[in-house]
Amino acid sequence: MSNDDKTWGYQFEKHKEIRAGKLLLSEPFMYDENFRRTVVLVCSHDEQNGTVGIILNKPINLRLNDVVEDFPPFKAKLFLGGPVATDTLQFLHSLGDEIEGSIKLSEHLYWGGNFEQLRNLVSAGKIKADDVHFYLGYSGWSAGQLLQEMKDNSWIIAKANYRHVFQSDTNLLWREVMKALGGIYSTMAGYPENPILN
Repeated sequence: MSNDDKTWGYQFEKHKEIRAGKLLLSEPFMYDENFRRTVVLVCSHDEQNGTVGIILNKPINLRLNDVVEDFPPFKAKLFLGGPVATDTLQFLHSLGDEIEGSIKLSEHLYWGGNFEQLRNLVSAGKIKADDVHFYLGYSGWSAGQLLQEMKDNSWIIAKANYRHVFQSDTNLLWREVMKALGGIYSTMAGYPENPILN
């Protein structure tokens, strides 16, 4: 991507804080296939350890029971959370303290926790498939890397909420969040992926 703001005719807001519970929206013409038109939920961020996030809008054609042995039948959605450690499983849920060790990201939105406890709740029929989403891998940035990408205008920051994870059409999520930001972002939501077509 070009770093020349004049090329695209806009300049992103750089002052917004990166922190857990925020969304990162890839800029409209990002060339990186891993993150093109993605919405990433920031799960942790600090200057020493870097950033961990989960891509919300990359569903994959697999079910949880296809990748986790001995898990009770469960029709929860499975997504690609990012290019890092795709042999690991992350999960986001709305269960709060029902899952020990969960990290609250925003109202009714939690990351991780005790997986065996989750398994037991599923076995007991106490969790609906819409209460939890599963992700293979995650997105990671080393210390300072994401801040540099922000300076390069690669990402737009928005506030996350429960609906973005559990109640949105993932195929439309990037565009919906961009439109909700208003102003130039609403215009950018309609940009084609190939800038030559703009």
